[in-house]
Amino acid sequence: MDEACAVPVEGWDFSWLDGRATEQRPSWGYQRLLGAKLATARAALDIQTGGGEVLAGVGADNFPPTLVATEGWPPNVAKATALLHPLGAVVVADDEKPPLPFADNAFDLVTSRHPATVHWSEIARVLAPGGSYFAQHVGGRTNVEISEYFLGPYDPSGRRDHEAEADQARAAGLQVLLCLNERLRLEFFDIGAVIFFLRNVVWTVPDFTVDRYRARLQELHDQIARDGVFRSTMSRTLLEALKPPNGAGDA
Repeated sequence: MDEACAVPVEGWDFSWLDGRATEQRPSWGYQRLLGAKLATARAALDIQTGGGEVLAGVGADNFPPTLVATEGWPPNVAKATALLHPLGAVVVADDEKPPLPFADNAFDLVTSRHPATVHWSEIARVLAPGGSYFAQHVGGRTNVEISEYFLGPYDPSGRRDHEAEADQARAAGLQVLLCLNERLRLEFFDIGAVIFFLRNVVWTVPDFTVDRYRARLQELHDQIARDGVFRSTMSRTLLEALKPPNGAGDA
């Protein structure tokens, strides 16, 4: 527990979990697809880039002539700047509330991996006609098993659903080209992995601290020692939406 509490959580780096937890990946391979999209763009915007790790992993050879990334958490802004500026991408500190700090029709591609919030009207505004939004979202009921373990029965109100997000994109005037969803497996092999995960993915148990949940963590430690693993499930959505060239939305 002490070790998991001492690990820095700046950026979006889960390498400390190697050997302690496993996460099933979606079948489509978002980073590979993202690279192909960026390689054909002229001006692209990556929203809520985190520490810039996903974008940097695409490789600068695939970057368009203009590439901008936004991020709202100061430690991540610093990390993303150090990682992406040498590759030719500009990082803009943004509080992730509307409006986006860009002009109308500024980008032919907008991307995001696991955005905490999705402001569809702003995405539609900054996209040029004929431009597209390409993203991997966290889907509904992600890590519901972890949430319920600490917080009790799941409350579905206000939570994400991929079909609802597609409807929201259409309502903003975008044409949904792709909306795929997969449910995936997440396994924890020690209590430190659970603590580290909850320190990073803070919306899973919003009021999480070790002191607040010490008794429950002890129970979970005993359960993992007995069963060898604690299993949860995730949901991921691959979504692509087009801003029609003539400005007409999806019927």
